[in-house]
Amino acid sequence: MKNEKSVLKWLNNELSSKEINDLKKSENFKTLEKIAHYSSQMQASKVNAKEALAAFRLKNSSKTKDTLTITKVRKLNFAKYYKYAAILVVAITVGYLTLYNTSTDYTTNIAQTKTITLPDNSQVILNAVSALSFNKKKWEKERHLNLHGEAFFKVSKGEKFTVETGAGNIQVLGTQFNVKERDDYFEVQCYEGLVAVTYNNETVKLSKGKVFRVIDNKIEIIEGLNSQNPSWINNESSFVKVPLKHIIEDLENNYDIKIVTKDINTNKLFTGTFTHNNLDIALQLITTPLKLTYKAEGNTITLYKYEE
Repeated sequence: MKNEKSVLKWLNNELSSKEINDLKKSENFKTLEKIAHYSSQMQASKVNAKEALAAFRLKNSSKTKDTLTITKVRKLNFAKYYKYAAILVVAITVGYLTLYNTSTDYTTNIAQTKTITLPDNSQVILNAVSALSFNKKKWEKERHLNLHGEAFFKVSKGEKFTVETGAGNIQVLGTQFNVKERDDYFEVQCYEGLVAVTYNNETVKLSKGKVFRVIDNKIEIIEGLNSQNPSWINNESSFVKVPLKHIIEDLENNYDIKIVTKDINTNKLFTGTFTHNNLDIALQLITTPLKLTYKAEGNTITLYKYEE
């Protein structure tokens, strides 16, 4: 009882200096300090001595059981707090993205095209399996887009208009041009006005009727483009001396097929056109000039040499 009275008096700051020193020698003093600390966090005035003493008795009488109980309670509380914290993080993230994500994105699937009107009334026609994005918040100050794939642009006159691709950048003021950027293939066709193409830190200016093309890191400037827009807008794909491997990619982008080759040179050059409306005709238009043939099994097309 004497020890319990000392504990009560200590919790209420009623002990003398000597009594405090005697209590500190007790083996349970560290436990008492913890009780006093957490009690002070929960109360504005004096500690509730009876409740603190009850906790002290419980600590001494069933220390192991109490430890397990406290552990379980803490685990339950932490799980609850983690859940609330996760909800809070998600809410903050969604709010942040809603407030600050000003990117406008467009994508197309196989055999799909999409016409897009930009904030300045410029027009973009996005070809199959392509992606286009721009910052709508900054558009008035900076007409800047990111393109992966192929698109035809009709640009309204105004401030500098920039199309950024993984291969190079194109800048214009007001013109019509086509950009194609695929694996190891980069091409810009100018249909009106003047286009500045930057590739490997070098800039080339294209006037109407000229084409800048890079295939497997080889640069070409082609003249004599006399059409008003790219052929793919009219559901055809046209090529002039383009390796077969890139023709195959275009076929797969316009038809839901997988093309495999058997003992043929896919770097062989092809000049010609194929339609987007009939797979058999498209395959014949490609294989006949190259002296190839094909076999269809479901969605898989195998190309191989024609044997006379």
